[in-house]
Amino acid sequence: MNEEFIIEGGHPLNGNILPQGNKNEALPVLCASLLNPHGVEVHNLPLIEDIRNLIKVMDYLGVETNTIENDKHNVKVHADLVKSGDLPAELITPLRGSITLMAPVLARTGKVFMPRPGGDKIGRRRIDTHLLALKALGANIEIFHDGYLLTCDEFIGTDILLDEASVTGTENAVMAAAIAKGETVIENAASEPHVQGLCRFLQAQGVQIEGIGSNVLKIVGVEACENLQPAKHFVGPDYLEIGSFISMAALTGGDMTIEKILPRDLRMILAVMQRLGIECEFVAENNRTNLRIAPKQKLEIQTDVHGEIPKIDDAPWPMFPADLISIALVTATQCSGNVLIHEKMFESRLYFTDKLIGMGAKIVLCDPHRAVIMGPSKLFGSSMTSPDIRAGMALVIAALAAEGRSTIQNIIQIDRGYENIDQRLRALGAKISRVS
Repeated sequence: MNEEFIIEGGHPLNGNILPQGNKNEALPVLCASLLNPHGVEVHNLPLIEDIRNLIKVMDYLGVETNTIENDKHNVKVHADLVKSGDLPAELITPLRGSITLMAPVLARTGKVFMPRPGGDKIGRRRIDTHLLALKALGANIEIFHDGYLLTCDEFIGTDILLDEASVTGTENAVMAAAIAKGETVIENAASEPHVQGLCRFLQAQGVQIEGIGSNVLKIVGVEACENLQPAKHFVGPDYLEIGSFISMAALTGGDMTIEKILPRDLRMILAVMQRLGIECEFVAENNRTNLRIAPKQKLEIQTDVHGEIPKIDDAPWPMFPADLISIALVTATQCSGNVLIHEKMFESRLYFTDKLIGMGAKIVLCDPHRAVIMGPSKLFGSSMTSPDIRAGMALVIAALAAEGRSTIQNIIQIDRGYENIDQRLRALGAKISRVS
């Protein structure tokens, strides 16, 4: 069904909101659940299109997922049997996160044909790191124009230096190492919170992992999937969604409290928001931490020493996440001052800026990786199409801050990453509707 959002801007967002479970943690954790033939529980799943599509793939493989106590956010995964065979391209290609099925399906069946995964069109997204890591652990790999054929009798622990700190490449390597014979050392490993969550999930199943949160992981495998233990895992809050909510609150002038956050996941995000003139306050309540964004934010870009134009760029964790570059950019359009946005990881992520320029934003796109934003600029409602998950959310934020009415098409891209976002924003006072 083709749906679109109709948004009337200029209404402050007020009230409390609970962030969804981390999409980028939930996907590899569900994939890793295929390793365990004894069953696991995964709690706090975000009910988004990417999760629904992954569960369809799991069903295709003969893996059952049953809702726990009528709460669809919590599931019991029964992977006592995993069917061998080719993964269906029609389900795999739209879902970038499906790449982390590679190691667990190979571990359970000894053979997997992985169609080339798709996902957001934000630039080239190489999978060489995945293949190099799995080959080092014992997999045989054949490369075809439409995918990759992997076979493996057993994984053997080894010392791996990843050629880049790939998040999903690290996750595939960790899952293979978890059931390998012997010890594996992964250097230049990604350390994002969702990688940490996957490691803790495997730890709960009896895998020995040292160095969680660092770029060197030492893993002692359990030697066979049958040796894994039943476990329960709670997916952490989505810090990318939290970053989006911070921007929404500040740009609409609302008084918003984001509940049950993890401060350690937000340090660099809050530092960048502060550079844009947004102050947030941690509030302790009932043994949990909330984050309040008060009204009347300064929205004044802080210059570097000697008044030089500051730069906001992305880099591997614990630096500013690439998936929030679009949010930082749209936020800067409403802030007083100039800033250079430097997206170093993907060469097509900034192309959505033409839609913001059409709304009235003052942006100079220097090249595929750099944009200069001169703010503040008054935004006006417009008709737009969402190109990917994160740019789609940036357009929602722009529409909420704009004067007049906006239409955002292709919102399936937004639904892939954000659970019932229109309903949740209406509860805060947003004038947003979903129409077919």
